[in-house]
Amino acid sequence: MTFNEAVATHAPAWVGIWLNIMLLGAIVLPLALFIWKSTRWTAVFTLIAGVVGVAGVMALYQQFGYVKLLGLPHIIVWSPLVIYLIHMLQSEELDRAPQIIIGIAIAAISTSLVFDYVDVLRYIAGERTPLAMPAA
Repeated sequence: MTFNEAVATHAPAWVGIWLNIMLLGAIVLPLALFIWKSTRWTAVFTLIAGVVGVAGVMALYQQFGYVKLLGLPHIIVWSPLVIYLIHMLQSEELDRAPQIIIGIAIAAISTSLVFDYVDVLRYIAGERTPLAMPAA
């Protein structure tokens, strides 16, 4: 079973919707930051964090199945990213459009991190039963 099949089959419907919103707000929209010279490195960092986060989730899914531990890669790469994005948002050099994009990215990533921290803490506390197992 693929990760997408596991989410579609075993997660509440809102989880699939949220994953699409998060993908848009945390990875796709920040690609627009490549437009402005002052935010190109921010776009690179955000893109790398997104790719590493997704790769980490997929690797954990292959190893453990659809468990609450899947938020760990997001915690590792997105927590520092949010701190960096907040720092960037406070820069007086940014035009209004990149400020809005960075603000949306912060909101999407931070919301995801709330779920991720809760899920990982639940996993550490003993909620380790997979909701779905990856295909062998």
